[in-house]
Amino acid sequence: MHNTTAVLIELGAIILALGLLGRIAGRVGFSPIPLYLLAGLAFGHGGMLPMQASEEFTATGAEIGVILLLLLLGLEYSASELVTNLKTQYPSGAVDFVLNAVPGAVAALVLGWGPVAAVALAGVTWISSSGVIAKVLGDLGRLGNRETPVVLGVLVIEDLAMAVYLPILTALLAGVSLAGGAVTLLISLGTVGAVLYLALRHGRLISRAVSSDSAETLLLVVLGLTLVVAGLAQELQVSAAVGAFLVGIALSGEVAEGASSLLTPLRDLFAAVFFVFFGLSTNPADIPPVLVPALLLAAVTALTKVATGWYAAHRAGLRGAGRWRAGGTLVARGEFSIVIAGLAVGVEPRIGPLATAYVLILVVIGPLTARFTEPLARRLTRGPRKVAPATATTPAESTHANA
Repeated sequence: MHNTTAVLIELGAIILALGLLGRIAGRVGFSPIPLYLLAGLAFGHGGMLPMQASEEFTATGAEIGVILLLLLLGLEYSASELVTNLKTQYPSGAVDFVLNAVPGAVAALVLGWGPVAAVALAGVTWISSSGVIAKVLGDLGRLGNRETPVVLGVLVIEDLAMAVYLPILTALLAGVSLAGGAVTLLISLGTVGAVLYLALRHGRLISRAVSSDSAETLLLVVLGLTLVVAGLAQELQVSAAVGAFLVGIALSGEVAEGASSLLTPLRDLFAAVFFVFFGLSTNPADIPPVLVPALLLAAVTALTKVATGWYAAHRAGLRGAGRWRAGGTLVARGEFSIVIAGLAVGVEPRIGPLATAYVLILVVIGPLTARFTEPLARRLTRGPRKVAPATATTPAESTHANA
């Protein structure tokens, strides 16, 4: 069979399968991410029916998927919102980092994977899934709840921290020296600071320069600009994902809303391809040896995420029920964990299978903890019912009462 024909058939089969899996996930009420990962495992190296002709094309599509994930995330926030959240939520962000990144780093060191893998696995266990959590909040009808801004605030801090974390990880994975890593970090911090300043002071001018009455033109300009900036960021070892995130932050108002609506279908397509590609590059035979560590890590970091949400809601002055709901909502991991693991598999191949198993566990458990953490905590913390002591009555009092 001609190579082009094989590529078209394989790509068509992959996209069709993704659509069917997405429909199944929608009916069940869960995120399709675990199904996408399982599909990749089934048709990747060591799977039931390996696909090879379209692997190179799929890899490129996966890179675009990561870029679009971060671009759309940046479009959801304005620079002023990021700065405000950074000022008010940084203590919760610090607690989030300590409670959830440390278990991943410790696990990597205990497994003997080395310090670079420890930094990578720390990121895998640290960052919650914004996409899964947003869907869960909508499904449960909690978008108007008092704890929802607290949850979103923690997610914003995590997203902003990625702009610092990813360049550090990229430099470490590239084997850059300490001095080179410091330069990369300074470039990243300087870039983030410059973009936030320009977006705060001149955001309207940037948006006006990109704006267009034609949906086609707006789509092409925003997508082209994002890919160029992502490529330049990758060349500077700052990370293509961070470059895309900063482009999203720089755009605001009607331009951001229009670009978001136009790019969302593309993001959904290429993000799905990304999850499938990650599964394709993971050998299913490599998962059983890391399944026990993945289960233990999932159990520990599910509890630490609940503690993170509880603390953040407590700082916001919420009562017990809201605190437990916030904690349970933050448990799910997803796209960022896979992105980080995908960067690190070249240094430590075992991170891929562990991250796959870890995400599969928590992306399924996450919606359940969001729904049941608060009622379970209420039941466990409810004290024994107090029964009013019976009082003795005299025959005279009894006769008077019955009169």
